Amino acid sequence: MQTDGFFNWLGESIGEAIRAIVDLLSGFFAGIGVAIYEFVEGLSGSLGVNTSLFNMVVLVIGLLLLIKGISSFVGRSIIGGVIWTVAGLLVLSWLMA
Repeated sequence: MQTDGFFNWLGESIGEAIRAIVDLLSGFFAGIGVAIYEFVEGLSGSLGVNTSLFNMVVLVIGLLLLIKGISSFVGRSIIGGVIWTVAGLLVLSWLMA
């Protein structure tokens, strides 16, 4: 009779521990999802663009072009820096227009 009570208690304890871990992880990942959603909403709202995957990809491409232009300027390549920076500015201005 005591062994049934012990194993019942053990099963309940393990089940509660697993449930607590699952609840903790689901809350954590839900919080990350909400944070990402709010970040994208704020970013797109401040730029005046729609929140679509295409617009976010174009934004990343434009920023990468600007970074490439700045790194060209740092590497003392004036012509390359101007070309990359103008390309980045064109992509970003097209996105925000």
